[in-house]
Amino acid sequence: MTPTRDRLVVYLAGTPYDGPAGTDRHIADELSRLTPVLYVDPPVSALTRLRDPERGTSWNTPPLTTVRAGLDRLVPRVTPGMYRPGTRHLVPPLMRRAVRDAVDRLYGSPGTPIAALISTRVENLLHAVPARRTVFYATDDLVAGADLIGIPRRRLAAQEAAILRRAQAVATVSLPLQERYAEAGVTATVVPTGCVPEVYAAADSVPVPEDAQLPGPVAGFVGHINDRIDLGLLEAVADTGDSLLIVGPVAAGYQPARFTALAARPNVCHTGPKPYADLPGYLRVIDVGLTPYADNPFNQASFPIKTLEYLAAGRDVVSTPLPANRWLSTDLITEAAGPAAFAEATRQALNRPRTSDDVRRRREFAGRHAWADRARVLAGLAAITTTGAIR
Repeated sequence: MTPTRDRLVVYLAGTPYDGPAGTDRHIADELSRLTPVLYVDPPVSALTRLRDPERGTSWNTPPLTTVRAGLDRLVPRVTPGMYRPGTRHLVPPLMRRAVRDAVDRLYGSPGTPIAALISTRVENLLHAVPARRTVFYATDDLVAGADLIGIPRRRLAAQEAAILRRAQAVATVSLPLQERYAEAGVTATVVPTGCVPEVYAAADSVPVPEDAQLPGPVAGFVGHINDRIDLGLLEAVADTGDSLLIVGPVAAGYQPARFTALAARPNVCHTGPKPYADLPGYLRVIDVGLTPYADNPFNQASFPIKTLEYLAAGRDVVSTPLPANRWLSTDLITEAAGPAAFAEATRQALNRPRTSDDVRRRREFAGRHAWADRARVLAGLAAITTTGAIR
């Protein structure tokens, strides 16, 4: 089907498309198989190059690019000081204008409504372009994570309340978020994170990466090392002497001395960030996947992608107690709280033989939680029909 303006979904994301593959990218990818999508990155300014060199490269690339048929990407340019009190109010109108101009450039017919606008951001952006349907998708409890994000809690709470009033439909990534919104009189649909089962189907046959050579069995963590992670749990696993593989970036300024000391241990390997397409190779090395989240309200309202990806690769999982695990309701995830219990649960899991039946059950379970299914639920909230898919 030829992409047209009246079928377009504008997806206002909280993360850049070319960053680590998270909820925004996966949902947008799957939606774009159903209907044309314009993925809108977080804004960048001239100062982004100094504060975040990796993202700053976007400043030197065209703001509007085509990812593939049915999926375009916009990186809005804004003024420096996008989070400062005196200039932050300029960002939403600049973003709205950038979105409007991009849609007009791609599809013409200015003023004609698009199919839907879906936002995972709390700024005042839902009327960037006329849309038949507006959806707010809360992929994190931003108010609970205000301190981690570095934005005043009062500001985030006010922005969240405003977008909940304006959106025609609301989705949340987790049950705790749904319940919090219900207390405020807002009905929301839970659309959790998912996985792409076929990506990990060959995890037992792909080559072993050269930078992940560790004696087995191996416990592994895949993801960002930042304030969401309880570093003490990874240290406790390493203390047992078992091999520990860590795949992913480390947030700037996050306990540098402590993490450097952990990564320097002879039984620990930190590879740094890796492309999404390379992750099956690293999961081949891992026998037990770890989800070592710190116990805080922000994490309790989250839904870790990594847990389902471990299962899709047929791996055992040890996680800290999370409502997301209870929502999944499976005996395939072992929960343990505190360093000693977490390390012991990991050791026991490492000592269990991995049988073909175990692998089959894990992969079958993960297959029932595919991103494609999550996207169809969100498409329903956006009143997008799933016929005539983009190919």
